[in-house]
Amino acid sequence: MFQTPFPTNNALASQLQMVARMIGLGPSLGTQRQIFFCRQGGYDTHADQLENHPVLLGQLSAALSAFQSALDEVGMGAQVTTATLSEFGRTLSSNGKGTDHGWGGNQIVMGGAVQGKRLYGTWPSLAIDGPDDTGKGRLIPTTAVDQFAATLARWMGVADADLPTLLPNLPNFPTRDLGFMG
Repeated sequence: MFQTPFPTNNALASQLQMVARMIGLGPSLGTQRQIFFCRQGGYDTHADQLENHPVLLGQLSAALSAFQSALDEVGMGAQVTTATLSEFGRTLSSNGKGTDHGWGGNQIVMGGAVQGKRLYGTWPSLAIDGPDDTGKGRLIPTTAVDQFAATLARWMGVADADLPTLLPNLPNFPTRDLGFMG
């Protein structure tokens, strides 16, 4: 189906390789819209963050790169959007060998329809006890996951009128569409 090599010893890459195969078969099966979930654990870095975090990000980068290459190879790169999701971020302050659960975090979105090479939202001050720190290095998010999800949902064809049903907290935020999807 595709010649793109995927990294070995990388559970996320193995999952994305299977997803790329299924996406490649989609047109012959008549599918028009598919959603796949993959998982990479290990980011709950209360300890050994300096050792584990670079390895995890390297695996993520290699897996996403191979996935996009495979999609491009089968002619689906422009039709697929890939997004990372997490329910929490990490604190700025250390707990000794890692960090604790925080609020604000970053997400990655890639694909042919993404208005890329930009940051969306407001970049926080990364100063401990700074204006965006609620205490102990926990940053106040400037963009809600509801806004992120609404932007993706609109790209997938969800009508504006249906967004509050899908995302009941969305009316609490000034912007429904963050503008990262073309």
